[in-house]
Amino acid sequence: MVSENVLLQPYNTFGIAAMARYFASFAGKDELVDLLDDPRSSQLPHMILGGGSNILFTQDYNGLVLKNELKGMTLVGEDNDYVYVKAGAGENWHRFVQYCIAQNLAGLENLSLIPGNVGASPMQNIGAYGVEIKDTFHELEALHLEDRRVVTFNNADCHFGYRESIFKKEYRHQFVILSVTYRLSKKPHFNTSYGAINQELERMGVKDLSIQAISQAVINIRSSKLPDPAKIGNAGSFFKNPAVDAAKYATLKTAFPNISAYPLDNGEYKLAAGWLIEQCGWKGYRQGDAGVHALQALVLVNYAHATGSEIYALSQQVLDSVAEKFGVQLEREVNIV
Repeated sequence: MVSENVLLQPYNTFGIAAMARYFASFAGKDELVDLLDDPRSSQLPHMILGGGSNILFTQDYNGLVLKNELKGMTLVGEDNDYVYVKAGAGENWHRFVQYCIAQNLAGLENLSLIPGNVGASPMQNIGAYGVEIKDTFHELEALHLEDRRVVTFNNADCHFGYRESIFKKEYRHQFVILSVTYRLSKKPHFNTSYGAINQELERMGVKDLSIQAISQAVINIRSSKLPDPAKIGNAGSFFKNPAVDAAKYATLKTAFPNISAYPLDNGEYKLAAGWLIEQCGWKGYRQGDAGVHALQALVLVNYAHATGSEIYALSQQVLDSVAEKFGVQLEREVNIV
């Protein structure tokens, strides 16, 4: 059923009080097609909304917002080394990760507690603590919005990059992801070298390493430094970590010996955007109800009644100051509407 003039505040983790001219949810492909063909909204723009955890509404949406409620988690295949697990795009991501861990299937444990839904995982190529979706992704099914065909994309088809995929570039707004299938390992390959995972495992007193222990360590770390969207509006990391060439990194390292960076396979260096922002004095900054989180400078927050435009304006101030101080251009990770 299509509703008119719907408040989107409950449907985005920033808690922005934007309005949608039309709003509906769908739990199946045929239902989605019917909504797209609805005469009231077929000539208007439309937006697919998942968990609302990577979006900033800076204005009302004069079109049709379609909430993805495609559910289901199923084991669909198995070989000697892997189990293939399929999930509906509307499934909560953390719930899905915990389901896989409960089946003792490895590969997603480092991605525990990332907000959002399954459908966003390949779109964003989400990643954390040394792991990205491309490492376990097998295939997805997506509806082409023009001709209503269901198309299957394998790993190579998705053109995965750092927080990027073909669905954010060439195929932006052309497909709706319906389901995602992951290839998960029967024999875990533990990844604990990134961030504070080893220290947290030690603090937890873990003697026998397991995917369950790694998941709990990641949950503990994320909970300690990232705000809960249910309490403070936010969309997680607002900015991507920028990459610079070796010459630029050498210049920055000379000027800022404590700069935080990681070497990449292509010879570039990935800089920690949070460190750059913190050095510019933004950590804990507040302007009305828009602010930079006190424990993680990568996260912009809505303390109560900030508008999307106010948060966007703050993000621009952050971008400008980092560019001025370091000569590095940050890029927003959050989708701006």
